[in-house]
Amino acid sequence: MNNNIKTAVRYHQAGQFQQAESLYNQILQEDPGHADALHLLGVIARQRGEYDLAVELITKAIAKNSSVFIYHNNLGNAFKDLGRLDDAVECYEKALRLRPNFPEAYNNLGNAFKDLGELDSAVECYEEALHLKPDYAAAHLNLGFVLRTCGKLDAAIDRYSKALRLKPDFAEAFNNLGNALKDQGRLVEARECFKKALQLKPEFAHVHSNLLLSLNYSHTIDPGQLFSHHKQWHAQHAAPLATTILPHLNSRLQDRRLKIGYVSPDFRMHSVAYFIESVLTLHARTAFEIFCYSDLVRSDSATHRLKNLEAHWRDIFGMSDEQAATLIRDDQIDILMDLAGHTSGNRMLLFARKPAPIQITYIGYPSSTGLSTIDYRITDSWADPPGQTEQFYTEELVRLPQSFLCYKPPEYASEIRKQSVLEADDITFGSFNHRAKITPIVVKLWSEILTSLPNAKLVLKYRSLSDNGTQNLLLEMFLKNGVFPERIKFVGHIPSPIGHLELYNSIDIGLDTFPYNGTTTTCEAMWMGTPVIVLSGQNHISRVGVSLLSNIGLTELIAESTEDYLEKAIKLAGDLKRLHKLQAGLRDMMSRSSLTDDHQFIHVLEDVYRKMWLSWLSEDKKE
Repeated sequence: MNNNIKTAVRYHQAGQFQQAESLYNQILQEDPGHADALHLLGVIARQRGEYDLAVELITKAIAKNSSVFIYHNNLGNAFKDLGRLDDAVECYEKALRLRPNFPEAYNNLGNAFKDLGELDSAVECYEEALHLKPDYAAAHLNLGFVLRTCGKLDAAIDRYSKALRLKPDFAEAFNNLGNALKDQGRLVEARECFKKALQLKPEFAHVHSNLLLSLNYSHTIDPGQLFSHHKQWHAQHAAPLATTILPHLNSRLQDRRLKIGYVSPDFRMHSVAYFIESVLTLHARTAFEIFCYSDLVRSDSATHRLKNLEAHWRDIFGMSDEQAATLIRDDQIDILMDLAGHTSGNRMLLFARKPAPIQITYIGYPSSTGLSTIDYRITDSWADPPGQTEQFYTEELVRLPQSFLCYKPPEYASEIRKQSVLEADDITFGSFNHRAKITPIVVKLWSEILTSLPNAKLVLKYRSLSDNGTQNLLLEMFLKNGVFPERIKFVGHIPSPIGHLELYNSIDIGLDTFPYNGTTTTCEAMWMGTPVIVLSGQNHISRVGVSLLSNIGLTELIAESTEDYLEKAIKLAGDLKRLHKLQAGLRDMMSRSSLTDDHQFIHVLEDVYRKMWLSWLSEDKKE
């Protein structure tokens, strides 16, 4: 018996799961209560993504022998994979009671606390793991992740660098280092890190997505080059899955109630939720049956609000792409909507399996997905002028007649309480966009505005701007352009959503970024009475501002060139009566615009869905 278990473990450690599993089962036939065999079968189940089975088998092992610390640790891992974080914490703590000097369990407990949002506890666990095992590269990596989440980028970069010194082929550390460098605006270095991670693990589709996202920020990559990179992602990761696509067995009845599925990791306090909540709320339930496929680690108040809508809620966190695709196919979804694109937590490889006959991408990502299995992209004629951008997409563009966005102003937004610009001594410009969007050409233009208006100031707000290193990098850029540090104010993360919006009361004029425009930030600014200067570009990513301002009737603030942007900013700052009037009337302008007309928007969107369905039926008959 002992020889059998040793042989099985050797197979297991060599990655020969089938042979190991066969021997474990032989052992259990002779001894059904063999705890090690049960436990190790559970470990194999987890490695295969069969997390429920892993929990069942390891729990049986613990019932036979509860004194083995590694059993509790691995049961915790299976619970964590399922998103059962409280159960995972309990298991790791049991493992540590049995083996107090167990660094791996401290690291795992830190991961569970991290996902629960208990970041201070997570840091304590990682630090204890490193106290016990200073050369523990994974603990350095995980501590770096929490530090980055807290906006402490210099400290996070230091941890990632230590992980790579300990383990030079650590692909995950190169990826995380790339994300931290991106958050500091060091885009060229970030891209090099993503490329190194991909050289080490070419199959890392999510790292390749991070590389694509980082390319969107760059002003040195033209739309055609950006599109080519997205097609490369498809060829490398999605195209090989074409053989897994099965015929769709959906009912072909023309006028029946359609099943619409929405897939997102962001059904929470997130930009995507601001634009999709009205859609999910107002869908005509007699004509459409709504499904939300949520890949969410931790819920919040927005999640609970969305869960209470009349929709089927499917939690796909912990499911493999294959499992999630099977669930969607079993639900007989007719139209499946991607809300993430290549952003964090995306499920592009789910969409590559084509679980629904009609697949769409919308709002979460400003470029093509590159996937041939995603049929449509929702946009409008301002963001994607006819004849100008079609060549940059694998998807067919469906242009809504007005705004492609439907903004739901937060109920907690306070009244506008700005100091009157007619009484102010100076003008305060502001941008609350992602640090990575503030590229050298943006700093150069903003510096020209500030040097033209000697009394003006600039407020920049983003989570990572609480980090000294990140601040210094930006200040150096401004200083090279003739702007001294005292004219720039940095604001980091404000925990209160109310406080975040109220900060706009101190901003007179918003400055949009380019080529990657703001979306939620621009909507929030205008809702809080802050007019925003935007620059019109060549493709969707640099034309979102055009769409937003056109839809509320504020085209006078859309610049056609950097020179025009500079002129408009200076002119508005010098016309205090016009600025005062704009600030007082912006919220009303938005309220009366197509941008916030949720009932009209859902009517148009549902009409688009029905036309897509009829088109698919027509093509299906031809085949």
